[in-house]
Amino acid sequence: MDFAFTPEQLALRDAVSRICDRYPDEYWLERDREGGFPESLHADLARDGWLGIAMPQEYGGAGLGMTEAALMMQTISASGAGFTGASAVHMNIFGLNPVVVFGNDEQRTRWLEPLIAGREKACFAVTEPDAGLDTTKLSTRAIREGDEYVVHGRKIWISTAQVANKMLLLARTTPLAEVDKPTQGLSLFYTDLDREKIEVREIEKMGRKSVDSNMLFIDGLRIPVADRIGEEGRGFEYILHGLNPERILIAAEAVGIGRAALDRAVKYAGERTVFGRPIGQNQGIQHPLAQAWMQLEAADLMVFKAASLYDAGQPCGPYANTAKYLAAEAGYNACQTAVMTLGGMGYAKEYHVERLLRESFIPRIAPVSPQLIMCFIAEKVLGLPKSY
Repeated sequence: MDFAFTPEQLALRDAVSRICDRYPDEYWLERDREGGFPESLHADLARDGWLGIAMPQEYGGAGLGMTEAALMMQTISASGAGFTGASAVHMNIFGLNPVVVFGNDEQRTRWLEPLIAGREKACFAVTEPDAGLDTTKLSTRAIREGDEYVVHGRKIWISTAQVANKMLLLARTTPLAEVDKPTQGLSLFYTDLDREKIEVREIEKMGRKSVDSNMLFIDGLRIPVADRIGEEGRGFEYILHGLNPERILIAAEAVGIGRAALDRAVKYAGERTVFGRPIGQNQGIQHPLAQAWMQLEAADLMVFKAASLYDAGQPCGPYANTAKYLAAEAGYNACQTAVMTLGGMGYAKEYHVERLLRESFIPRIAPVSPQLIMCFIAEKVLGLPKSY
């Protein structure tokens, strides 16, 4: 097996890194304090064509694979931008995969080009407060009326809804009691986020302040039938096609944020002198940092194994889930270790690692809990009985 990146992939990483160099830690510290979507980073990446890295070339994308997309997102996160920078463009990379796979030519032309060019922003409206990860139990209804659907319902933890003008929406078009399987009767739409019919209420949260998370209250939203992706009732099936790419990208970003924290901790440990010697000379400091590096490297291998399988068209579900689990834990441990390495200064915002630690909780929680990943591996890989 060849674990090395190609010259083209290394050039990609370097090009993205040069963009990220325009946004030092102080920029992200300001975003963390004041909020405000990182429009300039989004615009820089759009101008250079990065928002469509995994989109088809005929619609303005680069036509590259999940390996390149993961490398790009990891580079953004590792620059110190963390999940604030990565989440600003994350939706572009995986979110419209159902459109690419199941949409028609007219929809791809209408939707993909403005998103790739940065003229439009989208959010991913699936999760609901009373359903959580039990997606088949979502209660948002879309009722057909002629050439439109009328939608009522609620969504939660919808990122970038404050700045988005489009949304990928999953809603039930056939009541749960009228379908043979719970996964049936859900339909997928990509449509305008009409703020006259949708109240977007921001959730104050622990970290990543400048990339908003929201509750959506949908009351009488009208969606043209032309904005439905694929067949009515098959939305759950379509959503599944985007889950593995999402896990791979989240995992890549988690490794990136861990590396960002580790770099800052190692630098501090080499410079901070106590009792006449740098603290990095002490094994009590060295060993946790060394362990964090090893955990990140191991998780990184799983990230790119999953990405390579996806790009080869091979089953990658167990590896994508494992990458997400391992990378989230490794990234969190690296950030926590960085804070403890800096001691009191690790608790100070000016040294940035506390910001990274707060953001490192995101991949541990979303888009799927570590417990459900372990249930998935136990059932699908080890052949044990389903536990829920």
